[in-house]
Amino acid sequence: MEALAERLSQLDSQAEGAIRVVMFYDTLMRRRVDLPALARATAGLAECVAGIRLTGTARVIRMGPDGRPAPEPPDGTEPSTTAPILLDDEEIGTVWLERAGPPALLDEMVLDRLAIAAAAVVERYGPARATMADPALVELVISADTDEAARARAMRLLGFSADVPVRVVAVRSTVPLDRIGGMVCPARLVKAAPLADVGVLLATTVDPARFPAGARAGIGAAGGPDRSWRDARTALRFTTDREPVVHHDDLGALALLAQVPPETARCNTDVAAIARLAANPTDLSTLDAYCVTGSLRRAADALHLHHSSVARRLDQLGQALGIELTASDGLLRARLALTAWRLLDD
Repeated sequence: MEALAERLSQLDSQAEGAIRVVMFYDTLMRRRVDLPALARATAGLAECVAGIRLTGTARVIRMGPDGRPAPEPPDGTEPSTTAPILLDDEEIGTVWLERAGPPALLDEMVLDRLAIAAAAVVERYGPARATMADPALVELVISADTDEAARARAMRLLGFSADVPVRVVAVRSTVPLDRIGGMVCPARLVKAAPLADVGVLLATTVDPARFPAGARAGIGAAGGPDRSWRDARTALRFTTDREPVVHHDDLGALALLAQVPPETARCNTDVAAIARLAANPTDLSTLDAYCVTGSLRRAADALHLHHSSVARRLDQLGQALGIELTASDGLLRARLALTAWRLLDD
């Protein structure tokens, strides 16, 4: 490779040099090099610092012509030549050269081939690419009315392989969707789009622990995108301040409550009692903590109260609800009623 670069530096013909540049990068791609190797080889070829930046991960690679990471440039220093990295017609990053003097004759050609090679590496190895997608394409992917041929084509246009199961996430948050996608799926392709009042993420993997504070998210199972979307919306309805991220698979039989007609739920004695109780936020918070923890002492810890104070509150709440909360069936009734009441708001 070094010998090829040396021969290239001695060429006088621009046309012949351009052919050599193409051959140079074709050789690199056949060797299946990674991004640092691409930057290193480019720096050696151009005899100046070469850089690669991926927008989705904010990853920056700068290599010097000596093959080692380049020191940080002085403040205000601008690259001598830049080019965008495009993948599926979306700009996912930038490549550049840092030449002290004016651009060399073949710098534009070098950066063009470097950008193409970088896009191929990103596609092959799949660093995070959290980008906003065309809502119409996303809707085609997740709609139950889409035929499978159209769904498969939309998946390909979004960059997903047909043989890899995709998970759908329904999100409500003030944080931009593409930023959330980069947080919860830092190592794989993720696409984001707003649909009505809900944000949609399409990803192959999702880390529930990485959602930002204040976000509510329902996670569907990996598999058919239409079913995953339906499950994600259902899971989103079950989210609370104490449990802002819900995986549909974790709901189990509780997911059946989402299918209860609202009028049927409102007419239920226990649900109606919860609705009356909700007028007092303190009572509602106490009941919620007890239902979530299933333990008086753990509820007291969650509420930062003495357990005797929580015991008195629960006794009063039980009388108001007509439910023996300390009994196992009473706790179950309260939890089901509280969940059914919350679902009425969605």
